[in-house]
Parts: sequence; C-alpha cells; structure tokens
Amino acid sequence: MGRGKLRIYLGAAPGVGKTYAMLSEAHRRVERGTDVVVGFVEHHNRPRTVVMLHGLEQVPRRDLDYRGTVFAEMDVDAVLRRRPAVALVDELAHTNIPGSRNAKRWQDVEELLEAGIDVVSTVNIQHLESLGDVVESITGVRQRETVPDEVVRRADQIELVDMSPQALRRRMAHGNIYKPDRVDAALSNYFRPGNLTALRELALLWTADRVDEYLREYRGEHDIRTTWQARERIVVGLTGGPEGRTLIRRAARLAEKGAGGELLAVYISRSDGLSSASPKELAVQRTLVEDLGGSFHHVIGDDVPSALLEFARGANATQIVLGSSRRKSWQYVLGPGVGATVARESGPDIDVHIVTHDEAAKGRGLPVARGARLDRSRIVAGWLVGVLGPALLTLLLTTLEPGPGLANDVLLFLGLTVAAALLGGLRPALASAAVGSLLLNYYFTPPLHTLTISDPENIVAISVFFAVAASVASVVDLAARRTHQAARLRAESEILTLLAGSLLRGETTLDALLERVRETFAMESVALLERGSEVEPWTSSGSVGPTPAARPEDADVDMPIGDHMALALTGRVLPAEDRRVLGAFAAQAMALLDRQRLVGEAQEARSLAEGNKIRTALLAAVSHDLRTPLAGIKASVSSLRSDDVEWSEEDRAELLAGIEAGADRLGNLVDNLLDMSRLQTGTVTPVLREIDLDEVVPMALGGVPEGSVDLDIPEDLPMVTVDPGLLERTVANIVENAVKYSPDDTAVLVAASALRDRVELRVVDRGPGVPDEAKERIFAPFQRHGDAPRGAGVGLGLAVARGFAEAIGATLTAEDTPGGGLTMVLALTLTPPGNRPPETGDLQRARR
Repeated sequence: MGRGKLRIYLGAAPGVGKTYAMLSEAHRRVERGTDVVVGFVEHHNRPRTVVMLHGLEQVPRRDLDYRGTVFAEMDVDAVLRRRPAVALVDELAHTNIPGSRNAKRWQDVEELLEAGIDVVSTVNIQHLESLGDVVESITGVRQRETVPDEVVRRADQIELVDMSPQALRRRMAHGNIYKPDRVDAALSNYFRPGNLTALRELALLWTADRVDEYLREYRGEHDIRTTWQARERIVVGLTGGPEGRTLIRRAARLAEKGAGGELLAVYISRSDGLSSASPKELAVQRTLVEDLGGSFHHVIGDDVPSALLEFARGANATQIVLGSSRRKSWQYVLGPGVGATVARESGPDIDVHIVTHDEAAKGRGLPVARGARLDRSRIVAGWLVGVLGPALLTLLLTTLEPGPGLANDVLLFLGLTVAAALLGGLRPALASAAVGSLLLNYYFTPPLHTLTISDPENIVAISVFFAVAASVASVVDLAARRTHQAARLRAESEILTLLAGSLLRGETTLDALLERVRETFAMESVALLERGSEVEPWTSSGSVGPTPAARPEDADVDMPIGDHMALALTGRVLPAEDRRVLGAFAAQAMALLDRQRLVGEAQEARSLAEGNKIRTALLAAVSHDLRTPLAGIKASVSSLRSDDVEWSEEDRAELLAGIEAGADRLGNLVDNLLDMSRLQTGTVTPVLREIDLDEVVPMALGGVPEGSVDLDIPEDLPMVTVDPGLLERTVANIVENAVKYSPDDTAVLVAASALRDRVELRVVDRGPGVPDEAKERIFAPFQRHGDAPRGAGVGLGLAVARGFAEAIGATLTAEDTPGGGLTMVLALTLTPPGNRPPETGDLQRARR
C-alpha cells in the first residue's frame, strides 16, 4: 500500500477559518462518497465550527492521566484500526501529553500517512519552526509549539487560508473567535493591525516560495528551458571589477519595481585555478547584494556567456543586467564580448540590460598568453592566424601588381606573427614565423616559385625575418606571462591579506573559510579532516559543498596540516603553483579550529571558576549564616532540657517559638541554596501553562507576617503562561526581601497590571532603597546590600528569584520607589489568544 497524501490548510493568523475550511472540505468529500473520519478537531467552542462537525464520523479520543488531570488526545491506534480513506487531524504543531504514542501530533500524522491514509490538517504560519524568531520579534510572543518546515513542505497540497486584518478584527469583535471577556485584551495585544499585517505577509511569502519549489520541480521534470515570467527575477552578472556595485544597485531598483521581485547576483569563475578578480571587491559586492535583500551565487564555467545564460534559465530569470564592456575599441577584434553574446543568445524570454558605468572602455589589459590559461577558442584563433593568416596574405599580395616590395612583405608577415603570439601564445607564433618564412621564400624571393634564393641579401632578409619574428613572439609571450604572474601574485596577496586580517580580527568562521577555499579554487567540496593517531579513522571537523571527501586519499587534492590533520578538496587536480595559497588557507583553518576549541575550553574554565566561586561562598555561608539559626535552636533545646531551671509555661512557649523560628530560617536558607544549585546546573525544567495571577500570588505570601503586605490583583487581568510553582517561589522571595527591608509600620504593596503584551507584578517597599550602580549587583548570588544583619540570610533570595523568572520567560528588574524605597518589577508573558500551551487546551477539553 502506498503512502497517503497530506493536505494542509495554512492559516495566516489565528481565527482566519482554517479549521472551518478543513471541515468544509470533509463535507464535500463525504458527498462524493469518500470515507472520511475526524481523528481530532479542536473547535474551541466556536458555534459555527461545532455545527460543521455534525454529520461527520468522529473517532473517540484517548484519555490520558497527567499530574492528576485527565487529558483527551487523538487515539492513533483507533484511527489505524478504523482505516478510513481520509482522516481530519487539526493543529499539526500540537505537543502531545506525556504518555502519548508520539511527542508531537505531526508524528502521529506521519504514522497515518505511512499506513496509506490520506490526512487533511491545519497549522498557522507562526508555528513554523524557521519563523519562530521572526514571529517573536513582531508580536513579542515566543511560539513554544512548532512544526519543522520540512514536514509542511512535504505536503502534497498546501492551501493558504487568509483574511484581511480589518475583517479578522471584526470577526474577533463580534465574538466569533474568543469569549467576550477576552476580546479587548486580544485586540489590543496579539491582534493589533500591524501584527496581523506582518503575519499575513509572512504567510504569503512562505507560500510563494513553496509555489516556486513546485514550479522548479515541474520545469525540471518536463525539461522546460524557456522562461515563464510568473515573477520578476533579476540576474546581475559580476566580473569582480569595481563596476559591480553600480550594476547591483541598478538591478535592485529593477527588482523593486515589480511586486515580489527577486535579485540574484552571479559571479562566474573559470575552472583553471585562482580567479583574476579581486577577492576583496567580490566580498564587498557579496555584502552589498545581501544588504539589498538579494542572494549571491558563485558559478564555475569556462564559457562565461553560456554559463550565465544557463544559470538565468535555471533560476527562471526574466531579466539579466550586465555592465558595458571595459574593452578598448581595438580589443573587439578578439570577439564580440560577453554582453553582446548574451544579448544575442538570450532569446525572446529574457531581457538583457546593458548598464553604463565609469569603468566602461577603460581597458582590461593584455590578454593572458599562457597556453594553460587560455580558452580553447583563443588557442584555435592563434593557430588560425598563425597558419592560415600567412596563406591568405600571400594570396592577397600575389594578386597585386606591382607588389609592395619584399621589405613591406616581410613587415606584413611579421605583423601576423605578433597577432598569433597575442592570441595563442608562443607556439602559434613560432609556427607563423616558420610558415611565413617559407611563403616569403617561395612567392616573393627570386627565383620565384622555388625554395632557392639566388641573392645573398634575400637570404639575410629571410633569416632576419625569422629571427625577429621568433624574438618578437618570445617577448610578447614573456610579457603575457609576466602580466599573468603579476595578476596572480596580486590575487594571492589580496587573498593572504584578507586571511591575515580576518584571523587577527577573529571574524571568519570555519565554515566561511572552507567556503572561501571552495570558491577561490573552483572546487565542488572542501572538508577539514583530522584524527587522533595514525591508526584512528578520519573525522570531519567541518565541510562545505556536496559529498565532501571522508578521507584524504579520496580527495582530488590533499593538503596535510601537521601530523593528524588535512584539508581535502574534490572537483579537480590543482596545479603546483596553487598549493602555496592553499597552504595558507590550511594553516588558517587549523588556527580557526584551535581557536574555537580554546574558546570552548575558556568557557568551560569560566564555568568551573564560577562554580568554584559559588562553592567558596557556600562554605562561607555555612560557616556563619547557617550556623546562626542552628546555634539558636541548640541553645533553646539545651535550655528546655536543663534540670537546673524550672521554666514557666510562658518561657517554654518562647523557647519553642525560637526553635520554630530558627528552623524556619534554616529551612529557607537550605531551600535557597538548593534552588541556586539547580539554577547553576541547569536542571530547572519549567512546565508552562495558562494561569491567573490571583491563583498563585496569594499562596506566595504565606512566609511573611500577616498584615505586612497589601495585595492588589485585579480580577480582570489577562492570563499569563508560566510555571505556577516557579512563579510562586519567585514572588515569595521578592516579597520576603521587601518585607525584610521595609519599615515595621509600613506594609509592602503587591500590585499587578496589564501593559501591552505583558503583565507586570510590582512589589513596592518603603525601605532604604538601592543606589543605581547596585541595582544589578543585588541579583548576584551571595550579595547583600547595605547594613543587613548577618543573620538575615546568605544573599540568595533575589538571585534565585531572577533565575526562576528567566526560566519561565519573565524578567525581574529593580526600580526606585517614588518617595523612597525599592520596587521590584516582574514582567510576565501574556498568553496570546489562540496560542495556549498544550496543557491548557487539554485541561479545558478534559473539563468539558
């Protein structure tokens, strides 16, 4: 049986109607005779959604007991036994209750799909894992329930359920989404027009990217090479020259003119070694492209126009932006240039823009005359000029009556030899000199049409011609070699300068360095391999590119680094001259790896030092602060056990009260020490759920004297998402600290209020206060401000409170109280409408 098909209704925001749309689709399929069941649908008591469930078969849910409460989850086994054709499974990103078959609901859906059952599901755009940081920056709320993007991308169908912000807010105001008592808070927080507009844009862009993937797959499967102008994609071709910045900005303006325009910058390098382009300039242009919202691509290809057009067609580009040629006029004899070739071969589907710039027609220097560095077309052209050129020139001169004379004939043949040297290097030039000498002897030196030379002066002329031609060819070739070497050394020096600078500044990461190696040497993949000894297997410390080598012997290029490390490159064999720069890259790769490890060791050392500091402070606390209540308890017990004194009932009650107070103080100290230890070791695991503050805050006041606190918690406060136990301990420590420093005749005020996307709990005392420079220091472990008595504690209360606050996603800060004193502000995350943690939703379902 084949795998089932997955259809997902993607909601742009909570309340847009994705569950309603899913149920409508279910009714349409039932009418067509399809076997459809409801595996799990969360209707949130919305009347219209509840009505849509009528007439659909629902698989009974599975009840799970968790922490004394019964929760209802989807019964995967029951759905598998029922084996419908289609199952409806709502809330794909939902986290299942511990004890369920799978941890996440999307894993339940995967099981149903593997069993051959088609699934229709729903998810909101804010629950996609890759968008968590973006959604948090927009709404101020971190989504704790997420689904991997790949799970949604693999869906056979994705349908966007969208609604304008104004219409969604009207639906909210009419009570179609949440109960009336929650509407005002929702409209003023999560459902603000700006938030909804941003979420809607995220959903549209994400769906558009998915449509692009479908389009690329379809074009690839059907081998479609023509451009479909469904979306403006601007490809800008870069040479690494200074004009690239102008081209990028021009292309970015073109992309901005079309809705959803996309900018792609591409640099094409040859596959024969170090690039002649400036690495520094390319790095600047890459940064500029990314700053303008585009993407930078590095492509390897010896035929630049063909490689550029192949990239543009593969990206379904609609326009190509190129710069005016930097060639001088005479250099066009070497070919029409990249811009003209691309414009001629682009066809009717891709528009080509030629942009003028300050570097146009300023020249590109002499062509490289080293055979190994020349294109095949250049070498062929050199041989044609060197061999066919003299023959054609001979044919032309023999038709002239009278001829220009032997001296001029020699100069004309010498010009062809120089042209052959410029185009093809030394060998075509020497061939041109040899062919030219023979043709001069046969056609222009008496006696004609023989290889015999009767006049000694002509013998000298032919000999001098060959010598001059060979010398000129050698000089031209040597100059081209020196030009190539100078350009190569310049590129090497710029690369080494960038490497040294980035190493000193600590800017380059290992992956970025390996990517630079791959681009510089035109390789397919690069890997940094290491092993502990000669007998141990190689392991990869970092790699870029597809299918990197697992062993140095499997790579095309192996650069050893020390005894047990190597840089392995795959793609082609490098010439020996490239290994010098590759060695510099290898040395920096080893340095980067060592620095990363040193940073890790330094962090570990800091952690150990911090732990040692805490242990030292703990010993100091045990030596005095913990012994003080123990001493009081022991003295009171010894007095009660003494036979020498007859204690009255009042005295005995006072001594027992002292024992109880000392035990309470000792218990609080031990609790704070244990809590601090849990925070330091990272073993605090909050269980977040939706609560009202008036459920927790009153319970936190049990450790302070009655009447010492005035409580002001409005009943209409919105709910917050916290761990109730950790919140109680946090508030208790803050209040106990405030009571400790507040005057005896003044009560501490504990008040709460809702502000935008948070709820603030303020603990206000009228004590001595804390100066600004000490407001952060009081939250450090074992810190007590001012003249607090030694028996007042070990200075852990506020440190534990801040640690617990951070664990539940809250913040704890200190402010001055107007008129004197200190105010502790605990800012708690407001529960966004439609985004309750699983415990809350399941608890409400269990209550229903």
